[in-house]
Amino acid sequence: MERPDLAAAIDAAAEALVGVLDSAVSRHRLTVSPTQLRVLSLLSSRPETNVNRLAELLDVVPSSASRLCDRLEAIGLLRRVADPRDRREVRLEPTPAARALLGQVRARRHEAVRAVLDRMPVRGQQELLRALLAFGQAARAVPTSDTSPRSA
Repeated sequence: MERPDLAAAIDAAAEALVGVLDSAVSRHRLTVSPTQLRVLSLLSSRPETNVNRLAELLDVVPSSASRLCDRLEAIGLLRRVADPRDRREVRLEPTPAARALLGQVRARRHEAVRAVLDRMPVRGQQELLRALLAFGQAARAVPTSDTSPRSA
């Protein structure tokens, strides 16, 4: 019997998961685009972020990141604040409205994932949990490209 391609199975499962997460959000009319939602999510987990760092995280030029921030600021989901350690530096902060929006999105996604999990047998859920924990641990052990030695 041929051994299944684990990497392909994980890739297919990841696509299915992304589909579940996307459909959970797309059924509700949001005031922001998927890119703007990603920006808010990135900023909420990285409180020291400025426009240049955001541009790096998004792999875009700083002017594009700045325009994204302008639009989020205009609809009340983002604030630019001076960094208390260096007043020349401007940090990007999600507003309380942005945090509430992210909480709603997260809750909808969790509901959608729970609905799929409920269709799985309990044993399969337990095996999935163990596998995901082991995968997460192995992924954290892999050096990132920033810390790996560069070849000449």
